[in-house]
Amino acid sequence: MSNLETILSRDAYILSIEVRLFWFIALIYGICFILYIIHLTTKKTGPGRLATNMLWVAVITHVGLILLRTFEGQRAPFQTLYESLSWFAWSASITYLYVERKWKDIFLPGILVTSLAVGASLYALLARSPAVEPLSPPLQSYWFEWHVILAFLSYAVFVVSCSIEIVYLVIRSSVKKDLRLEYGLNKGNLETFHRTSFRLALFGFPLLTFGIFSGAAWANEAWGRYWGWDPKETWSLITWTVFAIYLHSMSIQKWKELPASLFNILGFICMLMTFIGVNWLARLLGIPSLHLYAM
Repeated sequence: MSNLETILSRDAYILSIEVRLFWFIALIYGICFILYIIHLTTKKTGPGRLATNMLWVAVITHVGLILLRTFEGQRAPFQTLYESLSWFAWSASITYLYVERKWKDIFLPGILVTSLAVGASLYALLARSPAVEPLSPPLQSYWFEWHVILAFLSYAVFVVSCSIEIVYLVIRSSVKKDLRLEYGLNKGNLETFHRTSFRLALFGFPLLTFGIFSGAAWANEAWGRYWGWDPKETWSLITWTVFAIYLHSMSIQKWKELPASLFNILGFICMLMTFIGVNWLARLLGIPSLHLYAM
């Protein structure tokens, strides 16, 4: 066997291990999602606590997957859509676990987080090629790595912020009727729980801002212009604007309740559109986009 055949055989073996490991991680994310749903339907803390413990197993195992992918590709592990989906699932889950550790027996936000982790993982495994592809010229940039790291960190923060916001909107009327616990929440901790959503968005907004600026620097290096109203760029600006409105609305007494919550959820939807939806839309409608290399 020649040296080239040996290298190809080794790479194929490593890739097969990686894919099997990713399926295992996706399975754990799915089990966590089911356990969080059981917690929702039964109101028992046991399934929620078990889901959180298993989610720790998933994210720690996912770290191993990311390190394996980094070794395999000899580059940052978020250059293709397959890799980006994996990174998104991991970053959202680890951010949620970091935030959740401050709560006592509050697990409902995990439903949205794990559903997205499962969805991203399955989309990567079922619809994207796991092959380690050579980097396209636009991705061979120092600025691109910073852009992706900052953008995905802000995405993860916004996912957790929105999950808290949705739980608050759904459960607040039930909690405020009396003092009894509802999924770990009562009149004493409900507003503190809700403020976490705002604080996360407040933290994520400058990350998104710097992500857009680094993306502009990358665009100038790759294509010779800082901004070109590409669909991806336009939607990133829309997302930034919606979250700016949300943060501003929290300082206005008449807006800081339901209107602000709706802006937070709208920002989350725009974030998903920026990440994945705009690629589908551009391809479906035949809109020219320099970012379709990721599809």
